[in-house]
Amino acid sequence: MWSGPRNISTAMMRSFGSRPDTVVVDEPLYAHYLAVTGIDHPGREAILAAQPQRWPDVAAQLTGPLPGDPAVFYQKHMTHHLLPGIGREWLGALTHAYLIRDPAHVIASYAKVRGEPTLDDLGYPQQLEIFRAFGGPVVDAADVLRDPRRTLSRLCAALGIGFDEAMLSWPPGPREADGVWAPHWYAAVERSTGFAPWDPSPAQVPDRLRPLVSAARPYYDEMAAHRI
Repeated sequence: MWSGPRNISTAMMRSFGSRPDTVVVDEPLYAHYLAVTGIDHPGREAILAAQPQRWPDVAAQLTGPLPGDPAVFYQKHMTHHLLPGIGREWLGALTHAYLIRDPAHVIASYAKVRGEPTLDDLGYPQQLEIFRAFGGPVVDAADVLRDPRRTLSRLCAALGIGFDEAMLSWPPGPREADGVWAPHWYAAVERSTGFAPWDPSPAQVPDRLRPLVSAARPYYDEMAAHRI
């Protein structure tokens, strides 16, 4: 599942992680991304220590056998972690899906935690690159929040797996599969017991970031035309 930041990607990981037939992995390319870019994120050293820093090692883990042979291996990926230097061949061994969100809402949210995001930070170009190369179902975060059962049922059908009612709720608290960065970012998800209700309020985008919304919108619009 390829998502940009400031989306409902962690809640979606919770949803799939509630299935008894599913194993989840949380942002497995994060350490590689930090090692290559040198970006200082909260918990940087812990992340670098917790995950392989070489992308071929990550790719081998993501395409290899898993203990217990689960029916579903759900990989939560951030699209901006797929750096240009990462080979793409191994992606052909996976089934891809995409979680999108209107860029005005993404940028309004992102601006609260990092003042000057770039288009690459938001991952829209990378997400569209993967979609054009490999296809797969697209779900919009707004549709998930408006009607989780209907949207997730359609997503599961598109992926060839059965929908499970367990995907609609979960107990609060952390999970063993959560990344070591969870203490910095996952407080709201740890309090949750299901998807948050849909908020129809318009996004409040700072004037200085409106050009970024305009730059991101063509990527979003192309993918949104394919949402299930």
